[in-house]
Amino acid sequence: MSYRDYIRNFSIIAHIDHGKSTLADRMLEYTGTLEGRDMKEQVLDNMDLERERGITIKSHAIRMQHTADDGEEYTLNLIDTPGHVDFTYEVSRALKACEGALLVVDAAQGIEAQTVSNVYLALEQDLEIIPVINKADLPSARPDMVAMSLENLIGEPAEDILTISAKTGQGVPELLQMLVDRVPPPGGDDEEPLQALIFDSVFNQYRGSIVYTRVFSGTLEKGDRIQFMANKKQYDAEEIGYLQIDMKPVDRLRAGEVGYVIGSVKDVRDTKVGDTVTSAHNPAEKPIAGFREVKPMVFSGVYPTDSDDFEDLRASLDRLQLNDASLTYEPETSAALGFGFRVGFLGLLHMEIIQERLDREFGLDIITTVPNVTYRVRTQKNPDTWQLIQNPDEMPDTGQIEEIREPFVTAEIITPSDYIGNLMQLCEERRGVYVNQTYLDAERVNLQYELPLADIVFDFYDKLKSVSRGFASLDYEFIEYRSTNLVKLEVLINGDPVDALSTIVHRDKAYHVGRKLIQRLKELIPQQLFEVALQASIGTRIIARETVRAMRKDVTAKCYGGDISRKRKLREKQKEGKKRMKQVGSVDLPQEAFLAVLSMDE
Repeated sequence: MSYRDYIRNFSIIAHIDHGKSTLADRMLEYTGTLEGRDMKEQVLDNMDLERERGITIKSHAIRMQHTADDGEEYTLNLIDTPGHVDFTYEVSRALKACEGALLVVDAAQGIEAQTVSNVYLALEQDLEIIPVINKADLPSARPDMVAMSLENLIGEPAEDILTISAKTGQGVPELLQMLVDRVPPPGGDDEEPLQALIFDSVFNQYRGSIVYTRVFSGTLEKGDRIQFMANKKQYDAEEIGYLQIDMKPVDRLRAGEVGYVIGSVKDVRDTKVGDTVTSAHNPAEKPIAGFREVKPMVFSGVYPTDSDDFEDLRASLDRLQLNDASLTYEPETSAALGFGFRVGFLGLLHMEIIQERLDREFGLDIITTVPNVTYRVRTQKNPDTWQLIQNPDEMPDTGQIEEIREPFVTAEIITPSDYIGNLMQLCEERRGVYVNQTYLDAERVNLQYELPLADIVFDFYDKLKSVSRGFASLDYEFIEYRSTNLVKLEVLINGDPVDALSTIVHRDKAYHVGRKLIQRLKELIPQQLFEVALQASIGTRIIARETVRAMRKDVTAKCYGGDISRKRKLREKQKEGKKRMKQVGSVDLPQEAFLAVLSMDE
């Protein structure tokens, strides 16, 4: 028998908080990879943020040795994946490196939207899927009902589905045996040209970018000259090894094995997730299929509250980018906020995590502008070229636009059937197009809608949770750019546009959004010594207006008696002074004003 017959490469896929990291902890314990005294919760989640939120942000991999019932020792390579919609591409590449997947579902919460999405990703890669019902020890657990839902979803007989508790360890030994029995060993040939898939990379300040890889064919030896097929860059494999709790150097990685490569790669952007590593001297004919450039979908302006912190912000974003190649940024200036950066994120959770890391790890106080998506615009001047718009400021004048397109996504919402009406109404309000609905079991429905990404990026998820009392779950996937009637909504303060408050909205909603925004700003902007005019406009057309009244000082308070003309003269003098002040005075906008667009309750 070949050494490959004793290797099992698998992944754990689950919705957020269904116990994936806890199950990984128990596996490490049962296989003796980690001694009890070294054990801590969520071993594979090494960021404080991951531990607090109970989510996996960065995927991980670990090698375990397990003695099965037949007395043979097997190598189990767990390739952990992030569980959130923003990181779908990373999940798909991690699954590509496996032959099997454990599908973990919470016995109390049942199947969620992300679970369904990841099952489809695993089926696309033709993986052996082993369904597991976790948290069986909870008083609210409904394992029989969840087993029936899983049978409907993937066809596994309900009575064959294993029920476990990752917290107590119940059922984990049986699960490890099931992995050995059901997950097929990896294929490949040691003699063919080297083909190894990069499923993740991390940056070490002393050693450069460390590449996590699965070898599909050929052999990678220490000291070999390697080449990344996407960008043709070449390096020497200075160190290769296995991914255990600590990295364990070895002399070679063979077909079917999972490990790491260190080659003094100074930039994590060279080691793209999904790329193929091959030999520089005997390269493979073609890369492993499925590689694509990860493109940010949501953009936001990030500015320091104190302009002196601009260079610190740049240095912080630089350091975050070392470990997160999907983060993009470029400098931009705002008349209202000064110098800052236009930052691109994979999605809203990604944006939230970066903001929190800037605050925690670097102690920066920042203001972020309204998140917006990338639009495509064709102008009358250049009807053959599509211009990418990542910032409302870049939008051409309404009269020059020939056509504008925005990104649409397919949203899957899994909800108890009691809330279907509320959720359909929410989707209709957000310009959703109904696609389908299927019943997963007697109580739970999978609703499918096509929605504009711009209408779900900031508060859609919160609204979804509130109208469904927290029971609904959401997953979405980009489908295409569609032609839509969009306009740029500008906010003018005393006739001057404030670029940080401008936004792109659908024409039908522009009046409603403009009216709300101006009313909200009126509450937030403090009174000045002169009158402040707040206006919302589309092009040259004003669609809403409010006025912040000037602070009143009674200049006639000290006039006792005398002719009325004396009081009138003082008031006229005051009026002239206020007019002069309005010409030279500037309105300081409080930080809350920039968050007004985000907190508008539509």
